[in-house]
Amino acid sequence: MRRARRATPLLAAALALAACSSSPSARGASDVPTVSAATSGATSGTAAPALDVQTVVGGLQNPWDLGFLPDGGVLVTERPGRVQLLRDGAATQVSMDLGDVFARGESGLMGLLVHPDFATTRQFSTCQSHTEGGQPVDVRVVTWTLAADGTTATGPTPLLTGLPLNPSGRHSGCRIGLDPAGNLMVSTGDTADPSAPQDLSSLGGKTLRADLATGAPLPGAPFPQSPYVWSYGHRNLQGIAVRPGTDQVFTAEHGPDVDDEVNLDVAGGNYGWDPGQGGTVTSYDESVPMTDTTRFPDAVPAVWSSGDPTVAVSGAGFVSGPQWGALDGSFVVAALKGQQLLAMQLDTAGALTGVVVPPELDGTHGRLRSVHQGPDGALWLTTDNGDDDAVLRVVPRT
Repeated sequence: MRRARRATPLLAAALALAACSSSPSARGASDVPTVSAATSGATSGTAAPALDVQTVVGGLQNPWDLGFLPDGGVLVTERPGRVQLLRDGAATQVSMDLGDVFARGESGLMGLLVHPDFATTRQFSTCQSHTEGGQPVDVRVVTWTLAADGTTATGPTPLLTGLPLNPSGRHSGCRIGLDPAGNLMVSTGDTADPSAPQDLSSLGGKTLRADLATGAPLPGAPFPQSPYVWSYGHRNLQGIAVRPGTDQVFTAEHGPDVDDEVNLDVAGGNYGWDPGQGGTVTSYDESVPMTDTTRFPDAVPAVWSSGDPTVAVSGAGFVSGPQWGALDGSFVVAALKGQQLLAMQLDTAGALTGVVVPPELDGTHGRLRSVHQGPDGALWLTTDNGDDDAVLRVVPRT
């Protein structure tokens, strides 16, 4: 078993949140304010805290996602095709059958979900690109059972198959989570297929729903002819998360040269990406609008758009707790190209009211791939620099 090296805590700079208005990567839509440290508490009556950033473990390669176990362990997927179990500041590779993983370009071993009944079933699921006979076949969600000692996992048992896979790996990502009712939700890229985002028979460029135990489609799907599809017209989804205490689901997706987006995911919604221009072109035309309201007047508008330039948004989640001050309740989004964390403040309807970029996570650790709030109340992030990547633990400074 490979054991990653133990890393010492990395202290973040002792700075308060700096004003973000001059940072192009923090810009949203033109009518949405950017919130700085000085103003972030204007509506909440509290200030955004300074943060401490600790390296839990280093020595990883492209850690894509993580999930928390009831006993305090943390499972981490590495995109080349490994799962690590983190305990006491060290990572131990879990022995499991991942020989079918196709790790090329943006594909590989990606999203991870610890099942809510893990304490009794010890089950978790991963989303991964799959080969047969050495040839790429599809992206699929599969389920594993972790041994009591955490050293091995049996499986995989296919849960949801047939998600499209680009042989180059382009736009073949996959994030998984639980919807407000506890069902499996999946976000997929469009595999750079010009027709996929608007084609309801394709599972690419979509958000999907399925039964977590069986992988079967759910009753009452918005498109009976394509019962897994929840929303469509997406380009390259990388993040999906439920807002605690609500039925709201938010997604984060890559734009082309402009307009990364955060969206409020609604059943049956068309999010307006159509690089095939209604079937009139066969090439993947990235000059079209990210949300084309001319072609699709009813397209769902973005909650937030990066404008120009993009920051390559990736994993996303929510942070809550009074210790987070003005960041309490924010939708936090990791950025790859932007190398930062964006904390998006929302009103009760899900509209954006401001964005905060903590300086302790702004260009300080390179590309950020995933972000989740752990049972300990801390934010846990993964870096994705490809060399000596790390799992980070972020807490408000006391």
